[in-house]
Amino acid sequence: MNNNARYIALNILNSVLINDAYSNVEINRAINKEELNSKDIGLMTNIVYGVLQNKLTLDFYLQDYLKGKKVDPWVNTLLLISIYQMEFLDKVPDRAVIYESVEIAKRKGNRGISGFVNGVLRSYQRQGHKDVSIIQDIDNQLSVKHSVPVWIVRLLKEQLGLEKTKSILESLNYPSSLSIRVNTKKISRNDLKSKLLDKGIETIESEISPFGLVTDDHRVINSSEFKEGLYTIQDESSMLVAPALQVKADSIVLDACAAPGGKTTHIASFLDENQGGSVLALDIYDHKLDLINQNSERLGMSKIIKTQNFDATHIEALDQKFDRILIDAPCSGLGLLRRKPEMRYNKTSSDISELIDIQRNILNSAADSLNIGGILVYSTCTIVDEENSQQVQNFLDTHDNFEQVDVLTSLGNSDDKMVKLYPDDYQTDGFFISAIKRTK
Repeated sequence: MNNNARYIALNILNSVLINDAYSNVEINRAINKEELNSKDIGLMTNIVYGVLQNKLTLDFYLQDYLKGKKVDPWVNTLLLISIYQMEFLDKVPDRAVIYESVEIAKRKGNRGISGFVNGVLRSYQRQGHKDVSIIQDIDNQLSVKHSVPVWIVRLLKEQLGLEKTKSILESLNYPSSLSIRVNTKKISRNDLKSKLLDKGIETIESEISPFGLVTDDHRVINSSEFKEGLYTIQDESSMLVAPALQVKADSIVLDACAAPGGKTTHIASFLDENQGGSVLALDIYDHKLDLINQNSERLGMSKIIKTQNFDATHIEALDQKFDRILIDAPCSGLGLLRRKPEMRYNKTSSDISELIDIQRNILNSAADSLNIGGILVYSTCTIVDEENSQQVQNFLDTHDNFEQVDVLTSLGNSDDKMVKLYPDDYQTDGFFISAIKRTK
């Protein structure tokens, strides 16, 4: 079973759903550890992300066949994997799905469990599933149809209306492309595009960022050009953050919540060490600071970027002034539901309340550390007003020496100088960006 794509997918999903592991980390670990060919890697990855993206839908399909019977979590996951393949993978015959699932049940459990799995799947094959349209409550129906917890559906509907909520939810299961940010200190976007094409890697220019290229070719993750530091992996929407700081070559910049360093290195690309430009990157975890240092070394920016283990809620204790401050704040991450589908199931509304306090504390702690005339950018990868526009407004209400300035991009939904990108706008991560200037 060590080289069985379905068995490996089961183990990964158990780690994610039961132990809160990260799907991308577990998939990469399996690829490096197990002996899988490219076809099996594709099937394993498809199953893992497919089940995570459709879990609530699959739960709905399965519930009538369990009849309230409690089963071990891994058995439930195995059944979800099987139903996912039967419903969503046209090229995989049902008989193969059932056979493989029964064999896994035998190996991982016993004959009794394998018989139960066989019985459930054969009944499902004959009878199929109920349609989600039988769910009368619209919020619950959308929750099951798009596999997003009902509390998120209600929150989005309250803030954005029903039609925009439907559009966002429908976009979440579209496949994500890979986006890379060009290291303009080493190469231009056109030259990198040509260089990758020479290796058979096709890219298109990002319509969001002049620094971005988009591709579906996963070879960019570990190419020689990547190792040479010609680019880094970064979502298109997050490429808008560093330009919003309006950095000058000699700016002294603080990146208050920096790991893993994508935005840090983007900031550094606008700085000139010979003119005194520098960026200080903070994080409270040493292993995350190591990631920043590795990225800055690979991209050739280690002389511009310095890292420090520090709590961003106490920036004033640095006793240092900055020309620019970036607060890419800890947030609920609800803009990442396409790329990180497991986040749908391990977040609660109470998490947002806790994060709001942290975000407010970081903003307040940064206020006195910004030079007069300096710019502070507050950004998040969430689409919730409480974490975004309301945080900015609360800060402005309590700091009369700050004012909003335009974010230097025409993309996104602009509302009172705040840029709001939703997952359905450009099929990227959802993002929020606001720029605030200290006036006195």
